[in-house]
Amino acid sequence: MPYNGTRRKVFISFHQQDQTEVENFVDLWAEREGLFIPRVLGASDNDDFIDSDNPDYVMSQIRNRYLGDSTVTIVLVGSCTHSRRYVDWELKASLRQGETYNPNGVMGIRLPSCGKSALLPPRLEENWTSGHRDCYARYWVAPRTADDLIGYIEDAYNARTERAHLIQNGSLMMRYNRRCQVCGVTH
Repeated sequence: MPYNGTRRKVFISFHQQDQTEVENFVDLWAEREGLFIPRVLGASDNDDFIDSDNPDYVMSQIRNRYLGDSTVTIVLVGSCTHSRRYVDWELKASLRQGETYNPNGVMGIRLPSCGKSALLPPRLEENWTSGHRDCYARYWVAPRTADDLIGYIEDAYNARTERAHLIQNGSLMMRYNRRCQVCGVTH
């Protein structure tokens, strides 16, 4: 039975290497279950990829095209996601605060292909603590039920006002992709 509650607009951040798993996640939870409205950069042939090395331009394009009307950002964490500059940039844009707007709620979800552990992108890790104590972001294993994912999304949505004072977003943006600590390659 399709979900009939509030469907949040959710930006999905991920590493292109995990595209098949990301598409499966979006297909199951957004399309078939109807839990959220997806905003996904580069996950389909219809999306324009932002091809630039200018961080300010990329941030403005991400905000304008995808984050602009989203309220929650989900980072789908694969084995090499931690080393990707665009994931870092998307997180920085998501955590941005202002007088006339709230940041996005932020959470990470470990993809099943990672097994029992994965390295978090640094900016996500700066905003998360084990046990979810005194932190802005949350980090979860892949949800098993629609109720699990709805709970995660609503928690992130509420964090925008209830935990925004805990946001850590001062570190410099990654200028380049980093060497992956899992496979030893710079993707």
